Amino acid sequence: MEEKFVLFVGIDCSVEGYQVCVLDQIGEMISERTVLHSGLGISQFLDWLAEQTPQVANQVAVAIENPRGAMVESLVERNHAVFAINPKQLDRFRDRYSVAGAKDDRRDAFVLADSLRTDRHCFKRVQIDDPSIIRIRELSRMEDDLQQDWVRLTNQLREQLHRYYPQMLRLSAAADDPWLWELLELAPLPVQKPKLQKSRVEKLLRKHHIRRLSAEQVLGELQSQPLSLAAGTAEAASEVCLLLVARLRVLHQQNVQVAKRIEAILGQLALNPAHDDVGRGHRDVELLRSLPGVGRVVAATMLAEAAQSLASRDYHALRAYGGIAPVTRQSGKTRQVLMRYGCNPRLRNVLYHWSRVSMQHDERSRQHYHRLRCSGHSHGRALRGVADRLLAVLIAMLKHQTPYDPQRRRRTVLN
Repeated sequence: MEEKFVLFVGIDCSVEGYQVCVLDQIGEMISERTVLHSGLGISQFLDWLAEQTPQVANQVAVAIENPRGAMVESLVERNHAVFAINPKQLDRFRDRYSVAGAKDDRRDAFVLADSLRTDRHCFKRVQIDDPSIIRIRELSRMEDDLQQDWVRLTNQLREQLHRYYPQMLRLSAAADDPWLWELLELAPLPVQKPKLQKSRVEKLLRKHHIRRLSAEQVLGELQSQPLSLAAGTAEAASEVCLLLVARLRVLHQQNVQVAKRIEAILGQLALNPAHDDVGRGHRDVELLRSLPGVGRVVAATMLAEAAQSLASRDYHALRAYGGIAPVTRQSGKTRQVLMRYGCNPRLRNVLYHWSRVSMQHDERSRQHYHRLRCSGHSHGRALRGVADRLLAVLIAMLKHQTPYDPQRRRRTVLN
């Protein structure tokens, strides 16, 4: 049965605080106020809200755009029902009240509250995730940020080396090897006869387990004729390179630490038994990782970005949120089936790589991909088809609590 609410609260977030609008069941405004983003400000607002609805906290519905944050978590802790909506949908609701496109915080708070009152089915109920899922979400997103910083800095280092020291790039084309950074610190400037001893280079190669190159090859590249540059150019570029190396070394260490922490959390989630139906969705790591192509990055991103869909075993929500479900546009005799762009980009990216890697380890995925390609679909569309099939298998596995078995799939198809 649909829940009955006596108050509808719209909260519009800003940099310094929140604009709040409270409506009753018939849409009459009860109160309008501004709440500061502080512990005291949020606490005072929640106390005031409790005074308006004594003993019926679960009959207060709150609408907000951002489904996370201190305000959302505090409201859920007070047993209020919190609903989130996509900003694009809110923009469409705003057109109901102003065709001229007027917009301000007060109006947005009112639109949120009134739209929740009249069109609750367009909103999504917010649930607070398991503490481990919250932690893995932050670490997973941090890993993505670190990877972007890593790519940017390695590109800068490669550009500087190409500018004055191309010999180094012949040893490591991407300039992302830690051993190359150490070699660059030993010989930061290109000279015809570097004062670098062979034993020092051999020790460096052994330390980093480099077998594709010998000390003679490394010294031979470093002794090749350097570029002719203007006075001071090589010294300036080498100074920049050494600064970049220091930053890259820190990023490398942080990447390793974040990966270890994510792996440790996944291990804990796999070992912890399920205590209830809600928490069960957060502890299905073992089943998820039994699928071909699912490693640490895929499992962590799936749990971080689609925890509620996995917990509720909602296949349709999962494929839509991940950009796998296509979008159909039809008008009269014109009908188009297009790729879905309104989705979670991190989840769509990880589903793409999951389906790509699964073809290398799963015969069924490989056959399905080739069948779609032979039907005229593009590479990306075929991979989305493979991902769609894998999501259906994953949801079936989670519902029945059984690990992946390729033979089971074959028997099911034959039957």
